[in-house]
Amino acid sequence: MNLRSRTLPSLALLLFCLCCFNTNTASAASPDHWVGTWATAPMAQDNHEEKVDADITYREIVHVSIGGPAVRVILTNEFGLDSLTIGAANVALSAGGSDINPAASAPLTFNGRPSIVIPPGALVVSDPVNLKLPPTSNLAVSIFVPSQAIRQVSVHGFADQTNYTASGNVTSAKSLDTPTEIYSWPFLKGVDVKADDEAAAIVAFGDSITDGAHSTRNANARWPDVLAARLQADKKTAKLGVLNEGIGGNRVLHDDTGPSALARFDRDVLAQAGVKYLIIMESINDIGHAKDPNRPYDVVSADDLIAGLSQLATRAHTHGIKVFGATLTPYVGAKYSSPAGEAMREAVNQWIRTTNQLDGVIDFDKVTRDPAHPNVFLPADDSGDELHPGDAGYKAMGDSIDLKLFKK
Repeated sequence: MNLRSRTLPSLALLLFCLCCFNTNTASAASPDHWVGTWATAPMAQDNHEEKVDADITYREIVHVSIGGPAVRVILTNEFGLDSLTIGAANVALSAGGSDINPAASAPLTFNGRPSIVIPPGALVVSDPVNLKLPPTSNLAVSIFVPSQAIRQVSVHGFADQTNYTASGNVTSAKSLDTPTEIYSWPFLKGVDVKADDEAAAIVAFGDSITDGAHSTRNANARWPDVLAARLQADKKTAKLGVLNEGIGGNRVLHDDTGPSALARFDRDVLAQAGVKYLIIMESINDIGHAKDPNRPYDVVSADDLIAGLSQLATRAHTHGIKVFGATLTPYVGAKYSSPAGEAMREAVNQWIRTTNQLDGVIDFDKVTRDPAHPNVFLPADDSGDELHPGDAGYKAMGDSIDLKLFKK
């Protein structure tokens, strides 16, 4: 066989393969684009405020950021030690309190089934439901958990939101009869919306100051809420959702309230739907405990924290996520403050402001500090404990963020 006779069959085979590839590509449907509109960071809790020793419906209210024509819900048993049975679930627009709007309500299914068993350590994503979800609205997610042995609940312990429980399966009920109020988000991890390709999510990753401690309950006054409202008011950024992944007491380098930031990063940041930007505000608890004048423990240095924050930025950049560092707000006067800790805070803030490992800086320290006493909160912004902002402080923080950071 000469060279030509060997080449022609090979060329024909190549053209055949290319035609098959092009045909398959053209006929394949484009995948739906889903973006997170609300999320929270679950953790393990073995002494949950509501024991699952009877048939219970949880009706949990969440304040979404962006809207969309369809939604899906993420339920979690990531910290569970036993399989978790979800008997039924429903999603609806909230009508205030424990009430829902029946005209904007739909049952959730999981692979077409109304119930599902979630293995320990796992989560589930519901099937999509057509529900017109307005931006910055309140959504009620109702979850029926039949009586079962649950040794450890996956829950976000501080919701800063009134949620409800009621006996039996009442997931689709317009109103709950004599519900019990709770202030956590059990078994609920996130809500995604169907969106166009330009939509994306911003993850706010941090501790109690991101979680919204000392803000007014049910007012959605956390700084990520303020940011979400501002993004919606600007046509250039109205397709950006905000996901609050703060945990009170959280630290960068050690487990305490929830896993450390390094340990939970993949789950709470990289796994979020449509994430494009990340804001990191974390390490004040590492500093406070390491330099606590009464009982220091888990001692770390400023360089240790900078190395940890650098790791978070590197891991985000690996996935094409832009990273903005938020400076640590003043803490002198807090119960665990000390001169040595203040020196660490200033060193970490100096790194955030000057490093080339971040894509931008959000200077929360500058906007909340007292100009006459730069290491303490501006009195109007302080909640009273000299560590957490009040509503005015959270608003100042959210208002200070340059929206141009998210237009690049």
